[in-house]
Amino acid sequence: MRGDRSVQPSQSTRRQGLGSLIATCAIPLLISAALSTTSVRAQEVTFTRDVAPILFENCVECHRPGSFAPMSLLTYENARRYAPRMKTKVQTRQMPPWHLDRTVGIQVYDNDVSLTDEEISTIVRWADAGAPKGDDRDMPPAPRLTEGGAWQLEEQMGRPPDVIVSSAAYDVLANGQDQWWGPTQRFEGLDEERWIKGYEFKPAYPNGLRVVHHGHANLRFADQTLGIAHYGVGKRYETFPDGTGMLLPAGEAEVNWNLHYFPVGERVDGDVVDVGLWFYPEGEEPEIETRGEVLMRVDRMNGMPRGGDILIPPYGQQVLQGVHVLRRPTLISSFRPHMHMRGKEMSMEAIYPDGRREMLGKVSDYRHIWQLSYQFEEDAKPLLPAGTMLLFTSVFDNSEENPLNPDPNQWVVFGRRGVDEMSHMWVGVTNLEQEEYDRMMAERQERERRIAARDQDDDQ
Repeated sequence: MRGDRSVQPSQSTRRQGLGSLIATCAIPLLISAALSTTSVRAQEVTFTRDVAPILFENCVECHRPGSFAPMSLLTYENARRYAPRMKTKVQTRQMPPWHLDRTVGIQVYDNDVSLTDEEISTIVRWADAGAPKGDDRDMPPAPRLTEGGAWQLEEQMGRPPDVIVSSAAYDVLANGQDQWWGPTQRFEGLDEERWIKGYEFKPAYPNGLRVVHHGHANLRFADQTLGIAHYGVGKRYETFPDGTGMLLPAGEAEVNWNLHYFPVGERVDGDVVDVGLWFYPEGEEPEIETRGEVLMRVDRMNGMPRGGDILIPPYGQQVLQGVHVLRRPTLISSFRPHMHMRGKEMSMEAIYPDGRREMLGKVSDYRHIWQLSYQFEEDAKPLLPAGTMLLFTSVFDNSEENPLNPDPNQWVVFGRRGVDEMSHMWVGVTNLEQEEYDRMMAERQERERRIAARDQDDDQ
């Protein structure tokens, strides 16, 4: 009975109870130990099962034999050798190269090559564990890579370029300062005007890819100049959305090349750059004409000569701002900052006619060795009314804290060399008629309304 303290269990009963208690406690301990062992095994990171898929998806397009990248990561043996360096590069988000500020501005891009936090954690844990190989049966199939020197857009477009123009050959010295090559060549032209759907700027493989830092190809007709291709390390081609194109007039023209070479310690003889153009089908006229990448300067303000406001003191910083007013409604498809070795940050902000301000994009870890283009996803492309001001801000760092700074003791002024400075941004610009702007804005608002309604239904 409850509360009756006169009834006591015998010693035998107590021993049986103790044995039962031990057995009862042992079962969950054994289960816990088994689960713990399983959990540890599940947490083990191996190359074949966990790391190789990340490298094959994100890295080996460049990091493969014969490429301009410093090492191949296609095999376990090579990857294991570079595991500590890989850990550092992904932890600091230097690799894959994507230098966008992740805390401000638009964050959805068609060409975002950055790793997820989970992917970074996987590579770090693998390196910390001693870079174990794992089971060969877990190894994914080798990726199918575009042949070195092939047109990267050929598979996407379904055919080789419709037109190819080539630069004159140039011999790049093994060592020295920056070098420039600006030949002008005759372009026979087309019998009729055509609409460009995409272009690719292709340095020679593999050494041309190592020495061509950036470049441009412009077609100069009697009454206009058309920028048909723009290149920077990390930005090789561009395609326009369906219904949008760049008009290539008929007739003869000149191709003006502007090629910036940088020696890499090995002489490169006879380098030739090719530009390929893909057209819309004959007779097909897209609804919207784009200007492609347009140069918007930040280093020529207040009536000064170009770059007259760039003056960075030794061990100092400088901030420049420039404003460009959009006279017509405009769709922004991309942006690509351009500074040199002291460049640190560059941003693009919209100031709307009603006074609202919106940060569109900011590169907070600019590195001159890369010339990346940040290409907005279709529904994220800034759609801006006429009268919007684009405010560009450039930040230069001439201190020892800048890892690319060749000499913080120097005053730095404007110039073409990498040790001098520039400050401009290439912006993908499509000017619109007011009717086109109104239609696109209405369509975008309707899509956003449907998404919001769907999300609300999912929450209920």
